[in-house]
Amino acid sequence: MPKIELKNITKKFGGTFTAVDNLSITIEDGDFITLLGPSGCGKTTTLRQIAGLETPTEGEIIIDGKKVFSSTDMIDVSPSKRDVGFLFQNYALWPHMTVYRNIAFGLENLKWEKDKIDKRVKELLALLKIEEFAERYPAELSGGQQQRVAIARTLATNPRVLLMDEPLSNLDAKLRMEMRTELKRLHRETGATFVYVTHDQLEAMTLATKICLLDKGVLQQYAPPLTVYNKPANTFVADFVGSPTINFLKCSNEGGGVFSSPIGRIKFNRVDGGLSDVGANSTIGIRPEFVTMDKNGKLEGEVLSSLPSGMETTLRLKVKDFVFSSVLFGSLDFKVGEKIPLSLSGESFVLFDSNGDYAGEGSLEIM
Repeated sequence: MPKIELKNITKKFGGTFTAVDNLSITIEDGDFITLLGPSGCGKTTTLRQIAGLETPTEGEIIIDGKKVFSSTDMIDVSPSKRDVGFLFQNYALWPHMTVYRNIAFGLENLKWEKDKIDKRVKELLALLKIEEFAERYPAELSGGQQQRVAIARTLATNPRVLLMDEPLSNLDAKLRMEMRTELKRLHRETGATFVYVTHDQLEAMTLATKICLLDKGVLQQYAPPLTVYNKPANTFVADFVGSPTINFLKCSNEGGGVFSSPIGRIKFNRVDGGLSDVGANSTIGIRPEFVTMDKNGKLEGEVLSSLPSGMETTLRLKVKDFVFSSVLFGSLDFKVGEKIPLSLSGESFVLFDSNGDYAGEGSLEIM
């Protein structure tokens, strides 16, 4: 499977709007990369440039050591010669063809021998667990079944790279979960390089080996999911990844790791023992799961809302002049106005400097 290199890729529309701004990333062999970010951040444009469906304004794209695009060398290899499979959001199945024929269609166009086509189609029907639907038409299938057919058709020609543009967005929540599991299994069994566009941070976290998080066409962070979650490069990344979203506690720096904040004076103890210059004003990121109920806690929270879901309960809690989001695990519920003793527990609180950039992680001590 190939390595994909994007070097200083820029894409402008109309000469003024920059959809992708000087993007450089390397996608290693067999990676499962998710392109993540809000609507309009450049995710799909980046994917389409890799596929050859959009032409970059500047930069280079290299697949398996071969330049498929270069603005300086005037190279632009056609999509059909890049050996990539593209899975569209709307599946794009032929409605007048059976499942078997939909999968076989691309192989027939490539003039494969009939017995090899039959063998390959049957392999894919088994891999995607859709053998029983071989003679059905797309209109006779559920959304999840149509999705499996679309994946099988894309995999039919053994593409070295599989590009997917929000392929699960049309499915209901239960089917999305099932198809995430199937995509992880397919990635493991095929060994292909997957590049996947989504605006759903949960999807990105659960599927990816690395997340490429974009905002307004600019790369914010490119790292494994847990690194993005635990060590976000900046406040944008921290805010975008995680549900419920992270709590941002604006602080004034008193020096020596001590800060004044809306909940009182606190001490930030960095895990590495060091102290970086974070400026006069900084921010501490507190994930909701670190706001815990504790009878010996030094803080008291007033319940503003309680949303139990069985396995966990999401709370909005007012502590002095600050409102926390909190997640408590277990079948719990609370009345609005109820007072709860709280602690801020853990060693993965994140410190951001005056510019909103990552400055370290550590534990908090209420003073």
